[in-house]
Amino acid sequence: MTANDSAPSAHFIKKIIEDDLETNKYDGRVMTRFPPEPNGYLHIGHAKSICLNFGLAKEYRGLCNLRFDDTNPTKEEVEYVESIKEDVRWLGFDWDDRLYYASDYFEQLYQYAMQLIKANKAYVDSLSAEEIKEYRGTLTEPGKESPHRNRPVEENLDLFERMRAGEFEDGTYVLRAKIDMASGNLNMRDPVMYRILHAEHHRTGDKWCLYPLYDWAHGLSDSIEGITHSICTLEFEDHRPLYDWFLEQLKVYQPQQIEFARLNLTHTVMSKRKLLRLVQDDHVSGWDDPRMPTISGLRRRGYTPESIREFCERIGVARKDSVVDIKLLEYCIREDLNKHAPRVLGVLRPLRLIIDNYPEDQVEELEAINNPEDPSMGTRMVPCSRVLYIEREDFREDAPKKWFRLAPGREVRLRYGYYITCVDVVKDDKTGEVLELRCTYDPETRGGWSQDGRKVRGTLHWVSAAHAIDAEVRFYDHLFLKSNPEEVADGVDFQSNINPNSLEILKSCKLEPSLAQATPGSRYQFERLGYFSVDTDSSEEKLVFNRTVSLRDTWAKIEKKQQAEVGRIGHRA
Repeated sequence: MTANDSAPSAHFIKKIIEDDLETNKYDGRVMTRFPPEPNGYLHIGHAKSICLNFGLAKEYRGLCNLRFDDTNPTKEEVEYVESIKEDVRWLGFDWDDRLYYASDYFEQLYQYAMQLIKANKAYVDSLSAEEIKEYRGTLTEPGKESPHRNRPVEENLDLFERMRAGEFEDGTYVLRAKIDMASGNLNMRDPVMYRILHAEHHRTGDKWCLYPLYDWAHGLSDSIEGITHSICTLEFEDHRPLYDWFLEQLKVYQPQQIEFARLNLTHTVMSKRKLLRLVQDDHVSGWDDPRMPTISGLRRRGYTPESIREFCERIGVARKDSVVDIKLLEYCIREDLNKHAPRVLGVLRPLRLIIDNYPEDQVEELEAINNPEDPSMGTRMVPCSRVLYIEREDFREDAPKKWFRLAPGREVRLRYGYYITCVDVVKDDKTGEVLELRCTYDPETRGGWSQDGRKVRGTLHWVSAAHAIDAEVRFYDHLFLKSNPEEVADGVDFQSNINPNSLEILKSCKLEPSLAQATPGSRYQFERLGYFSVDTDSSEEKLVFNRTVSLRDTWAKIEKKQQAEVGRIGHRA
């Protein structure tokens, strides 16, 4: 049973929302938001947050905003903004007219800061970033107060206004909250609220040279938008007291922040900073490289939004961090494509095969099933002729006893075609490489079934050589060799675990002619080979496919084994 044919499973955030609705805590409202920073492309971990925030709003008849926390102009770009909007829409969600930016609130945030200064709850500090870090203390030692902590209110107001006016260079001053330098929570030790940055902002241009820190802008943006349930990942749990302090001091509307476990996936890094390094260091072709865990990379590889939503539903929402096996993600796309992807014939490593007793000028149209899982998809006709291509690995000259594919003297079935028997092997005189197979066929076995009842164990896929179209096919493996890419020796970083064989390109593949009009993003099952998607690199001159996932269903075997174990335990009980 999947998430689409059952009621959504319950989790602790739903329980909180339902309790709040029952007590009418927010006048019956549910308002969530997805607040990405536009400093990189979204990845599969963000997909979990998108599905959660937009999904909760839909389930409880509320609303979900899309808000860009664009408070750092040195790392943010319009390209990232547009890619994020595209990814959210592709996953199946929409924010309607509720597209916001933290930069929309820069003036309001500035006025709030002035309010704290006037209340002697914030001050302008002259310490450098290194000195602030030194004064902060450690987890076991309290911090020290800045010598500028007790500047007069009027001096702080004057300096802060001049900071906004652009009188000072970057790093000259910062604005800090005046809280408690001895707090057990380091986030409460007079955190920085504003810094000077003479940088062009992608929306406000050079209007501002004074930019808020994330911790100052985030909670207040939620407050301004009237968010009821501010859902964050666990790393922000220690920041919640700071958000609450800001809101309480300003006496403004206070959302409820709730933390959940972020997604960690095997063989994957989930840090935008590290993903950016992979791009910058040319380990991948870009943010949308099909080996990347970005939503754009998964889309280009052939993943569907339905499969990603199903994956997010299956992993659930928890309070404690854990690591999810990437095989579950592969299982979800395999299950989806199995139901919806049309079947086609393709040969990736072609070996020429001639049927000696097949009429030289004859071309037949054989009926092939488009998808046995969905009869409504019907059938198609594929051409068959005297000269074919089969998969090179489907032939062995010295085949062992339990080899059920083609070998000298062995009979096999051609998918949708005939029984054939290998009668001769043509080799290169110098290298011994097999160049061509000579076979015979039984005309009475059209469709792949014998009239006399004899059976064969092997069925091969094939294409007609005269009708085949050429294609490039790219095979992708895990980008990292280790399940945990962060597992490194001293002095070595995560890039040392990169898989040097994560991409294999086959340039001489042969596909059935129906694929000549395949368009980028189209998905297919190449029979016996796996699921493939047309890449965006395709053109009229060159057809390029990415392998999305193999046919092997490892996760299903794991799940079946687990269910069997549960059954045995239950029986013993």
